[in-house]
Amino acid sequence: MANENFSLKHIFGLKIRDLRVEKGLSFQELAQKTGLSISYLSEIEKGKKYPKGDKIMQLAEALGESYDNLVSLKVSKRLQPVINLLQSDFFKEFPLHIFGLDAQKIIELISVSPEKINAFISSISLISRNYEMNQEHFYYAALRSYQEMHDNYFPEIEKAVKDFREANKSINTIPVTKEQLEYVLMENYGIFVDRKELPEFGALRHLRSYYKGKGKRLLLNNELTDAQECFLLGREIGFQYLKLKERPMETPPQRSYNFEALLNNYKASYFSAALLMDEDEVVADVRKFAQNKKWDGDQLLSFITKYNATPEMLMQRLTNILPKYFGIKNLFFLRFLGTDDFSSYELTKELHLSRAHNPHANSLNEHYCRRWISIGLIKELRSMHRLKKEVPVIAGAQISRYHETPNEYFCLTIAFPNVSNPNESMSVTIGVYIDNNLRKRIKFIDDPDIVTKVVNTTCERCSLTDCGDRIAPPYHIGYQENQRDVIDALDTLEK
Repeated sequence: MANENFSLKHIFGLKIRDLRVEKGLSFQELAQKTGLSISYLSEIEKGKKYPKGDKIMQLAEALGESYDNLVSLKVSKRLQPVINLLQSDFFKEFPLHIFGLDAQKIIELISVSPEKINAFISSISLISRNYEMNQEHFYYAALRSYQEMHDNYFPEIEKAVKDFREANKSINTIPVTKEQLEYVLMENYGIFVDRKELPEFGALRHLRSYYKGKGKRLLLNNELTDAQECFLLGREIGFQYLKLKERPMETPPQRSYNFEALLNNYKASYFSAALLMDEDEVVADVRKFAQNKKWDGDQLLSFITKYNATPEMLMQRLTNILPKYFGIKNLFFLRFLGTDDFSSYELTKELHLSRAHNPHANSLNEHYCRRWISIGLIKELRSMHRLKKEVPVIAGAQISRYHETPNEYFCLTIAFPNVSNPNESMSVTIGVYIDNNLRKRIKFIDDPDIVTKVVNTTCERCSLTDCGDRIAPPYHIGYQENQRDVIDALDTLEK
């Protein structure tokens, strides 16, 4: 069954091209056999035209096929993987327009060389199956690409926040309080906040919120911090004010959602962060902070208090502001989760603007480089907690120089306990590629007290021999060296 992106005429066009190529016919030769123009045949193959019955009969006779076979949905083995993709829910739900594409452009690309596209699609499907990637993995990857395309700054949402503030002057304070946000939810949208029902379900104790649309109630976990509550309340206002209907109901999402729902969740989250952390105010704070000659972690942490924000909200907001107002586009955002036994560190969120920054999340069970400040601060915070030193949050800075490359990144990191699990801590990091523009913008980058460390992606892929932080052998490096020995030996044989 065809979907809204991919219609019967597209299937017909791909079948005609497949048969024409199989018979070894050029457009000119098929035009001579059918009496149809070359341009008309081209439009048929691209899915732009669906011929009438008499012309289909002419095509059937010229291609040695029956009329019924041409108009049926049955296709050759070569085309089946392509048709499966184009008829899939993934293709139907994927919003091509936000990437400047439409179904017609995709069809034209496929019609040029369907056998190569077929091989490509089959390869992607095989990789996805082997690494247990599902449709949602692709949606999240597409969402990150969408953010990266726009440098993670969306002026239409920033304007919507300004318009909302103008219409609701009662929340034009810093910080915005949860009482103010609750009042707006009730007064403007009739949504009641409930902190009692969600904790009654033991299986849902890890959820932060759930929205019950029928009863217009926002259920909140009763163990959230004040800043987390403010974010969730602001996000619910974002859903309502921006009229975003498709959405996850629970936080974090537990069920499978289509791309539009995940995109709307991001838009509402962006709205909330912009509402709680006023654009002009944050820009002014960053300008002042960047003029310091010395690194001051306490000043960075003071922004959390000023805006009543979570560390992640603060760092995510900086990824909106830095590219737009400071021309700092070569940056990445990382969120790591670490356990109490110092053995496991998982990269749970990432965003990379402009460059192919490392590290990236992987499913290979490799060990991320312990020299990254992202992991170092988690270890420091966990140590403090084991020694009964209750420190809610710590900040640090590091210049990370990639092993065997000239690339250096200035990394700002904040580490904090995981509210949902007392045996875990998290860190959020912004890493900025060091170039002349950055040195002009951030004065304290040359502070001699900021430590410089040589880093890599994972222990398994690192050739450093004097690393005191290594916790796994360089298996991948050893494999590469063995392969080089094999190639060298083969080259010698050929001489």
